[in-house]
Amino acid sequence: MSTITTQDGAQIFYKDWGSKDAQPIVFHHGWPLSSDDWDNQMLFFLAQGHRVIAHDRRGHGRSSQTDTGNEMDTYAADVIELARALDLKNAVHIGHSTGGGEVARYVARAGPGRVAKAVLLGAVPPMMMRSDSNPGGLPPELFDGFRTSLMANRVQFYREIAAGPFYGFNREGSKVSQGLIDNWSRQGLMGGAKAQYDCIAAFSATDFTEDLRAIDLPVLVMHGTDDQLVPFANHAPRAIELLKNGTLKTYEGLSHGMAATHPDVINADMLGFVRS
Repeated sequence: MSTITTQDGAQIFYKDWGSKDAQPIVFHHGWPLSSDDWDNQMLFFLAQGHRVIAHDRRGHGRSSQTDTGNEMDTYAADVIELARALDLKNAVHIGHSTGGGEVARYVARAGPGRVAKAVLLGAVPPMMMRSDSNPGGLPPELFDGFRTSLMANRVQFYREIAAGPFYGFNREGSKVSQGLIDNWSRQGLMGGAKAQYDCIAAFSATDFTEDLRAIDLPVLVMHGTDDQLVPFANHAPRAIELLKNGTLKTYEGLSHGMAATHPDVINADMLGFVRS
């Protein structure tokens, strides 16, 4: 099993497939999942001749179940260490949901030559939770409810998210995939409850405004209009306003989990952006 050890001793699991001479595509997963959520995209880009990398964020998947460092600054620092260990240069970083926040913070801090482009897919930047600086955000009580549900019955809570709003399976006429539901729950339960509890604050209360403003590189923002977890209106258009070189791609009626429900559409658009 491939891992790196961070400065604070956390073991970070990663996958690294393909020629080390090929351009790297680095995938950053959402909460509370793992690098397995990107298997379809990794196989797709590998077949296109790219080197593909995905890691399990600390506290998630096969990485250490840390009780500290479960916040965005440390997540980004872990990626800096991973990029250094694997000598990743001219990489494209693709982040979904919480992983999009991780990408924004990492790319804003990455060393010269490390990053070529970035993709934010259903991503949490600029900020999720309502605050004085984000009056249109989601109410803090919503995320308090997440924490309460995780503590009360994490297994049931994760199944309800996957079977409902994440993939839009709660919409009338939706084509439900029990495999996707089971795989989402499996990934979530691989990680540590303490780290995933802490990560709720990391994805909901972190303000990525200055990270987005600091990014000069091309960024593709991909978002479904029926994203029930990271609502389109408060995220994608606002991210584009802050980015110096951002392109918005909108997906009418698609859900938060559109990379899994519509991989052919999403993969083709990401490949077009990478090669542009």
